[in-house]
Amino acid sequence: MRLLARREHSRHELAGKLALRGFARDKVDEALDDLESEGWLSDARFASEFVRYRIRQGQGPLRILADLRQRGIDEAQAQQALEAAEVDWQVQAHDVYERRFAGEPPRDYRERARQMRFLQSRGFSAEVIRRVMNEVGKI
Repeated sequence: MRLLARREHSRHELAGKLALRGFARDKVDEALDDLESEGWLSDARFASEFVRYRIRQGQGPLRILADLRQRGIDEAQAQQALEAAEVDWQVQAHDVYERRFAGEPPRDYRERARQMRFLQSRGFSAEVIRRVMNEVGKI
């Protein structure tokens, strides 16, 4: 309960943390089942909050999906959480670009490639990155 009081956790995350603390797997599963039935533990709620938090951090959909998968959230639930966020990813990528590069268009191809790699590392698709780079100016 103390772990859930701090922040939402996925079932997979919580099971891993409890296993590291030496709890038996069958007791962990039983406790997690009880928490889910009481509404204290919800992968859907975790995914929704995780997506909102990562969007505020300036991350894109590809990175968010990968991080959700790593935390044990299935693909369908992860996609549903992303769609529920109703984000225009091009606007999000443009905002991230503006914050990082202060709207400064790239001076040369090398700088353009560096800026594109930055957006890619944040989890934006190649199509969205191409559109953002076309918006900020061509070299």
